[in-house]
Amino acid sequence: MHSFPILSVAIWLPIVFGLLVLAVGSDKNPASARWIALIGSILGLLVTIPLITGFDSSTAALQFVEQANWIERFNITYHLGVDGISMWFVVLTALITVIVVIAGWEVITERVGQYFAAFLILSGIMVGVFSTADGMLFYVFFEATLIPMYIIIGVWGGPNRVYAAFKFFLYTLMGSLLMLIALLYLYMQTHTFDLATWQAAKIGFTPQVLLFIAFFLAFAVKVPMWPVHTWLPDAHVEAPTGGSVVLAAIMLKLGAYGFLRFSLPIAPDASHFLSPVVITLSLIAVIYIGLVALVQTDMKKLVAYSSIAHMGFVTLGFFIFSQLGVEGAIIQMISHGFVSGAMFLSIGVLYDRVHSRQIADYGGVVNTMPKFAAFSMLFAMANCGLPGTSGFVGEFMVILAAVKYNFWIGFLATFTLILGAAYTLWMYKRVHFGAIANDHVAKLTDINKREILMLAVLAIFTLYMGLYPKPFTDVMHESVANLLSHVAQSKLPLTQ
Repeated sequence: MHSFPILSVAIWLPIVFGLLVLAVGSDKNPASARWIALIGSILGLLVTIPLITGFDSSTAALQFVEQANWIERFNITYHLGVDGISMWFVVLTALITVIVVIAGWEVITERVGQYFAAFLILSGIMVGVFSTADGMLFYVFFEATLIPMYIIIGVWGGPNRVYAAFKFFLYTLMGSLLMLIALLYLYMQTHTFDLATWQAAKIGFTPQVLLFIAFFLAFAVKVPMWPVHTWLPDAHVEAPTGGSVVLAAIMLKLGAYGFLRFSLPIAPDASHFLSPVVITLSLIAVIYIGLVALVQTDMKKLVAYSSIAHMGFVTLGFFIFSQLGVEGAIIQMISHGFVSGAMFLSIGVLYDRVHSRQIADYGGVVNTMPKFAAFSMLFAMANCGLPGTSGFVGEFMVILAAVKYNFWIGFLATFTLILGAAYTLWMYKRVHFGAIANDHVAKLTDINKREILMLAVLAIFTLYMGLYPKPFTDVMHESVANLLSHVAQSKLPLTQ
């Protein structure tokens, strides 16, 4: 038990700074909005550092726990805590927020205060999702993430932003309503919203299957899994660069994280029973969506489809129920946060200069932007899963686990490496190599210090995680082992 409420500060400090930016930063005074946002995001990141330095990786128990009564009548508590599964996502959220603030520094010129405020508030809410240990509190944070992202896409997005924002909102809200029914059923059975109590509860097979389906529909949309993925390419294409970065790097992880916190531990028998369905959907995402990415002409759409394929890998890792598979999937989630975030930032750098995302409008960029082309090459290679980059580690672990589970599932999963290389490197070739065919490419200027800073930070983490993943895997080892031993035990009532 820690006396200092680290998690509460990590949640509420960005939200308070977001409200402060709203109060201070008007269009007449955009500089103050930017600086307050930057200070708030950096403080939000600094607060999470004790989570890394003070984390005890020898236990699976929740750490940095905080608990207070919230709605006593329904036994709802303000209960926070992180374990080896959730700790890195809190830090990743805080880090990506700093990068998003830097990315929008010179680019956003209208409604500057509201833009940065939306991201800071969203950051605090997402940290809340990853650190809550109460079902209703999780639901409140999980749903609250929709509002800032809806505003970010709808206000600062592209020409079809309203359509994309509505589609994003309706898709994710529909699934979440079923999750609310599942949470209320669990409350009726246990008279508490405490996650640990739910995970220990004895639930019959039929209720487990219904609970699993309700949770699955909520989380599958968020991941997003095929076939409920169609909102994501639209949202990415219309969202501003910062919105795409947060959406890919953090928000897609909320759904995958939900599987680990709700679906697997609360309905383990149903998880085993329905795992072939999830594995099949995951493999379709890996192969079919990879083929869809190959034919894209819009850079953002291509990377959006690539995200769906990579997240298919994550759900595959979860549902083969092996230590290696689950750890590989979590590593893939963290890596995807760095790599996809960097890919969208790179597209944003070009879009800020040319105002086009069409691959055909480029060619020969390496001639005018050599520094930028070098960063883009690193992130393209990481997106392919090149050894030495973070993209390789998680994919290798999941493929290894899949081959041990079933050779043919592992064989089909390896297609992601082939297809990933095909669509990523083909895009890189068409954008960066060749002769300069367009006048606007000839006039491009290379990345400035601000852009180098945001890309360099992600490049360092991509390489560090690729070359030395041990600090990341060590933290999650006990928590994953505990989760899998829990899932392996049948929770059916003795009467069944």
